[in-house]
Amino acid sequence: MPFDLPMFFAFIIAFAILAYVVMDGFDLGVGILFPFLPVGRERDSAINSVAPVWDGNETWLVMGGGGLLAAFPLAYGMILSALYAPIIAMLLALVFRGVAFEFRWRDPRHRPLWDVAFTGGSIVAALAQGITLGALLQGIAVQNRTYAGGWFDWLTPFSLLVGVSLLCGYALLGSTWLVMKSEGSLQERCYRLAFRLAIATIVAMAAVSAATPFLRDAYWLRWFAWPQVLFTAQVPVLVAVVTFVLFWGLRRGHHYTPFLMALALFGLGLAGLGISLYPYVVPPSVSIWDAAAPHDSLKFMLPGVLVMVPIILAYTGYSYWVFRGKTGHEGYH
Repeated sequence: MPFDLPMFFAFIIAFAILAYVVMDGFDLGVGILFPFLPVGRERDSAINSVAPVWDGNETWLVMGGGGLLAAFPLAYGMILSALYAPIIAMLLALVFRGVAFEFRWRDPRHRPLWDVAFTGGSIVAALAQGITLGALLQGIAVQNRTYAGGWFDWLTPFSLLVGVSLLCGYALLGSTWLVMKSEGSLQERCYRLAFRLAIATIVAMAAVSAATPFLRDAYWLRWFAWPQVLFTAQVPVLVAVVTFVLFWGLRRGHHYTPFLMALALFGLGLAGLGISLYPYVVPPSVSIWDAAAPHDSLKFMLPGVLVMVPIILAYTGYSYWVFRGKTGHEGYH
């Protein structure tokens, strides 16, 4: 049986998206939580906890977008044509947020302004990413291999629901990250925030999960048709188990368990997304194999992927190892 290159590259892009969401998600979450943290030591400690890793986390966004262009150029053109507005909003928000992150320290006289910019950029980026995901999940109108919809087709109640859900999820990641990385009053505050955000995230995930099968008959069949329902039913069961462990860890005052369980919730969410979308990269009509670049192009890119992905994983893991431990308002200790 020949090696399925399109499926391999689809897996790599899905992995890059998951890596971006779980890594950049918590530092976006820290920005979302900024208004709930007192000015001074707590905000400084929160931002110091992500300072060494936040820009490296966005490597995965570049890899996901660049990989989609290189491996699935047809899908790249369709998705960008359909979702220009939220994607451009996301990119501008990330740029603005990055500028605010740096200038917050270099321009202390205007620090309140940069804090607002940091929070605003984080919120807009999270909402835009969720709206983009929701719009892709509800389907893109395609005719003659080009986008055939309107400018605002992405703006629907379902896409807004997914946007708000991702905003809650990122805030949960941010709060559990700070539980893991902080001490004292900041950690106690984040325990309380994490508990409330966990409830909001689970409710939002349930709402999205309940609405998704009704978007298309194909989604309903993938989740509930026999016998694959025996497999797909494991996802909500695992979500329930992870949710229990998450709240148990928060109640017991664990430092690491809440963050790991929040990551697990995002992993299960991506698994659910994969069940709904497979085998389409642009639902409901363009499959992974339809959108793939020519076989020779994929074959040419394969050695580069096999070399670069382990390198990125290695330096990412090393950076997290170097900056392990708790963070104070003046840095790591």
